[in-house]
Amino acid sequence: MTLQRRTFITAASLLASAAQAQTPDKLEKPQLTLAVGGKNLLYYLPVTIAEQLGYFKAEGLDLKIVDFAGGSQALRALVGGSAEVVSGAFEHTINMQVKGQRLRAIVLMGRAPQIVLGINPRTLANFKTVADLKGKKIGVTAPGSSTHVMANFALAKVGLKPSDVSIIGVGTGNGAVAAMRSGQIDALSNLDPVISLLTRSNDLKIVSDTRIVAEADKVFSGPMPAACLYLAQSFIDKHPNTVQALATAIVRANQWIQKAGPGDIIKTVPETYLLGDRAVYIDAFLAAKGALSPDGLFPAAGAETARRALASIDPEIGKATIDLKAVHTDDFVRAALLKYPIK
Repeated sequence: MTLQRRTFITAASLLASAAQAQTPDKLEKPQLTLAVGGKNLLYYLPVTIAEQLGYFKAEGLDLKIVDFAGGSQALRALVGGSAEVVSGAFEHTINMQVKGQRLRAIVLMGRAPQIVLGINPRTLANFKTVADLKGKKIGVTAPGSSTHVMANFALAKVGLKPSDVSIIGVGTGNGAVAAMRSGQIDALSNLDPVISLLTRSNDLKIVSDTRIVAEADKVFSGPMPAACLYLAQSFIDKHPNTVQALATAIVRANQWIQKAGPGDIIKTVPETYLLGDRAVYIDAFLAAKGALSPDGLFPAAGAETARRALASIDPEIGKATIDLKAVHTDDFVRAALLKYPIK
């Protein structure tokens, strides 16, 4: 064999090895359905970025994303078997463990809930404290969702029970805006871009704002994990490479968002997300950016903060013995960060 031919074979072998090293591990289940409760929300922005920029596909995933009116409905899709993964609120993993369902969060998207509780300045012109909401109508994305939990938590802090108010599901978009402006609801627990749109038009007066990490930590007396991807533990055990691919795509999206400016976001998200006003969406992005996770890792005290918040409004959770180590893992994120280190 000539020296030239040996050199060619060696180079080809090196190139093949390099290509193999960059190819994702064989996925056990590349075709998945992801359920999300309000895909247009800034709360779930990393999912949209991973989808729009092709990060899911780059990891070998063929993902079908199904949008629901709220997180509780997305959870039902997982439990009912029509979805394998949920983009939803972290506290669902704790709630469901108490009900005998083992779910685990694999990557964090939000390090603060980003939920804003505000009142309707027209129907509650004399509002002074949250106690004034007794007997009033509060709009949430969907009953049982994290926005509902946030409303109940605020009520409990002033001695009100969930039954002291009327909860109305208004969704995550124009329906929520219309309900507020028409006076169908007296208060709203919702997220951006809805909050920024209503605030800019003076149709909402903010009472509590957990888009601000420091305020969220104060409200919940600790770090409160928010949006994440979670799956059944049984699925994670059987499909580790698939789960790794999901986590890696979101880690990349998290990093991209932290470096992105308003113009980058506007160019990337679907036009329908803007609710007809790009300036409002930019306001919303800037307000929410600090509450989005830069790396996908869960705060060490986060699960206990979430458990404590839920226990304050649900006696069943307060009495239950909960394995908090089983509701999330950083293993998949740490592996993703080795592949895509933060720069």
